[in-house]
Amino acid sequence: MTCRYLSLTEVAERLNITKGALARYKLPEPDVYVGSTRGWSEQTIDEWNAARPGQGAGGGRPRKQM
Repeated sequence: MTCRYLSLTEVAERLNITKGALARYKLPEPDVYVGSTRGWSEQTIDEWNAARPGQGAGGGRPRKQM
C-alpha cells in the first residue's frame, strides 16, 4: 500500500490558512523526508491541530481589569 504525505502547501490548505501564516506555526516533526522536503500524514496534522491551544482554551493575553 502506498502512503501519502502532505506537503507544506497541503498542510496550509488543510488548516485553511496561508502558507505564509503556516511559517509562524511550530509544526510537529515530519513523518518523512524526501530529500530535504518534509511530509506529514493527515493523521499527524489532524492530531497536532486538535491538541493546539485555541483562543477559547486559555490562549492570548488576559483582559485588563477595570
